[in-house]
Amino acid sequence: MIRTRGAAPALLPLAVLVAAMAAPVLTLLATVSPFQAARALGDPSLRAAAAVSLEASAMAVAVATLLGVPAGYALARASAFLRGPCVFILALPLAFPPVASGVMLLSLLGLRAPLGAWLAAHGFLVADSLLGVACAQFFVAGSFVAIAATAAFGAVDPEYADAARTLGLPEWRIFLRVALPLAGGNIVAAVAFAWLRAIGEYGATSIVAYNPTSLPIALSIALGASGVNAALSVCYGFVVLAALVLTIQWLLRRRFI
Repeated sequence: MIRTRGAAPALLPLAVLVAAMAAPVLTLLATVSPFQAARALGDPSLRAAAAVSLEASAMAVAVATLLGVPAGYALARASAFLRGPCVFILALPLAFPPVASGVMLLSLLGLRAPLGAWLAAHGFLVADSLLGVACAQFFVAGSFVAIAATAAFGAVDPEYADAARTLGLPEWRIFLRVALPLAGGNIVAAVAFAWLRAIGEYGATSIVAYNPTSLPIALSIALGASGVNAALSVCYGFVVLAALVLTIQWLLRRRFI
């Protein structure tokens, strides 16, 4: 039996919100069949775009996880004087319009920018490259991991870490063997959402690296060239991908929590 005691006044807003979120997805599923989507996604150009997005997002989220999870642990244990400004700075890219993020990145990493020119001279071309796609994805999604990890580690009872310290464990082992397993479910969720955010990034990527073509840019090209119906097939792939990742995330969270 579903418990709704005390929640009745909120059921109507909940129903409206769920319907509003579900309606576009259900319309897509009713318009495009799996066969049509598979045929459209079998196009060589879309497969190449998928490869670009997968490779770049893997790079972006790997760096975000390697940096963001330890950073979240440090911020969760830091004083409010330090944590407040750091979280404010980390949250800024999440508040920027994606196109604005792309313009700012281009001003830093473009061929005419000092840092971008220096990197290009040493063999690291950012603008219009796979590295540029990864940089754009990292900038718009990377800080999400650190902010979510801060909340996840902050929710862990400090008595566990204190008990480990009394046993003489160094801080790095407390992080790996105590804090990380306890916060693992929420961190898995954060990384999964960051990856979905990265692979779906269009605005910043279109400014920094329109080529090589990533999946969101391929979606925009399909919309402009062939109309909504052709673009819907690409959207179908995003829906399947999101459903798969969210299902895996849910299963992993059940394993950790």
